[in-house]
Amino acid sequence: MSDLSFGALLRGWRDRLDPADAGYARSARRRAPGLRREELAELAGLSVEYVLRLEQGRATNPSAQVVSAIARALRLIPAERDQVFRAAGLLAPRDQTVGTHVPPSIRRLVARLGDLPIGVFAADWRLLWWNDMWTALHGDPSGLAPAERNLARALFGTGEGRWHLYPVSSAAGQCAFETAIVADLREAVARYPTDPELAALVDGLRRASPFFGELWAVAGMEQLTGDLKTISHPELGDVTLDCDVLTLPGVDLRIVTYTAAPGTRSADQLDLMRASRLAKPADDRGAEDLIRHLAVHRKHPAGCQNTALAGPSGADRPEQGHPGRFGG
Repeated sequence: MSDLSFGALLRGWRDRLDPADAGYARSARRRAPGLRREELAELAGLSVEYVLRLEQGRATNPSAQVVSAIARALRLIPAERDQVFRAAGLLAPRDQTVGTHVPPSIRRLVARLGDLPIGVFAADWRLLWWNDMWTALHGDPSGLAPAERNLARALFGTGEGRWHLYPVSSAAGQCAFETAIVADLREAVARYPTDPELAALVDGLRRASPFFGELWAVAGMEQLTGDLKTISHPELGDVTLDCDVLTLPGVDLRIVTYTAAPGTRSADQLDLMRASRLAKPADDRGAEDLIRHLAVHRKHPAGCQNTALAGPSGADRPEQGHPGRFGG
């Protein structure tokens, strides 16, 4: 897109958006793949005439409210939204809260990688999206309350997710993962200083976990890097996989993937998971025995194995729950 004027950006992004992603049915009568001008007008709450004038450059001073409505209607990621604000001669808004929207393009991308376990996390490490292979490896995240689908809360909190953790080993060492997650949360707080949910998450973890408080005080700029994780699977035994975290700066999301080298035992185990997944009904997202793997998996996403992630040991571990699920 060589023309970066407001009208050209508007036309280009309108043509790009799949009507189905905006809630409109595809039909043979469509002459172009994108949204019709009247559909954009409807979604943004504007007149068709005004949208036409914007695209033709005859309306040159749209308000911030109008540009925001258009950006939402076109499903623009934050970087694109900022670009269209600047093209309109306006200051780009500062994000006030952690984004939880997974753009359709990202959903299509990860859907094409359905043979691999994949999860998509927000900047505060909320699990937003996962595929069937993720469920086969770690259990169905919907078996946990939405608030417990947060990796940091699973690592340091005292809720349900904390006690669903399985033992896991990591090539990164004992504390690298926890330190990296805390450092990532500190960066998120810097980017979203007025997000009340993020502030409540951090305050709650500092009260619940002295260790979290210690890491918070000293965490630096640790990077979430690839690691070799061994997951204790209740049906397949130990499954050793490469875990990588792919950061998407434009939308501030993290894609967590698990892979295995071809011809290895781990690759065969993934094949068994795929076969098991395909053999199940479409609405069966995992056996009950696997559900408790979610938090463990959420710990692999980044870096450091920590046997403490399996929860307290010995007398400190609650009697309720699932005896034997957490190993020795």
